[in-house]
Amino acid sequence: MSKIIFYREKFNLTQQELAEKAGVSVRTIQRIEAGAKLKGHTLSVIAKALNVSIDELVESKNEKELNIKLIKLINLSSLPFVVIPLANILIPLLLIHIKKEKNVLTKQIVSVQIMWTIIASILFILSPFASRIFSSGIKLTLPVLMISVLVNIVIILINTRALDKNKKMRIYLDFSFI
Repeated sequence: MSKIIFYREKFNLTQQELAEKAGVSVRTIQRIEAGAKLKGHTLSVIAKALNVSIDELVESKNEKELNIKLIKLINLSSLPFVVIPLANILIPLLLIHIKKEKNVLTKQIVSVQIMWTIIASILFILSPFASRIFSSGIKLTLPVLMISVLVNIVIILINTRALDKNKKMRIYLDFSFI
């Protein structure tokens, strides 16, 4: 995803609105978002319109050349820790920091783990109440925990496969926690 698209969507702007704000044509915005190089006057007016620095809009070579093997390793690093709360988040974060591989994909890996941990925790906490509400003698706590762990494993494996095939994640969020 182009940085222009990222910031435009972050600030909830349409292509038309960004073009008007920057004083360029909609076609210029479309070309840039399609991959045309952003430079010169256009770069400075779009950066000003988005209220970001020019450096934040210019993609470095490091960002274009993603280390997919390392990103897959970061994703898979959650796998051994799916049963340990927060370790499935902290281990990938630690790897990202040590390997200095902070990019959109690694942020999404951690964000997905954060979101799933929140969802699984809520389900786990609510499971005893659900047993009482439905007047079932079956305790739902252990099954909910097991299903949560299995779903997290499936999410990790699906994203690893998608990274391998398409160099992008299949299960992702439209926002980032980090």
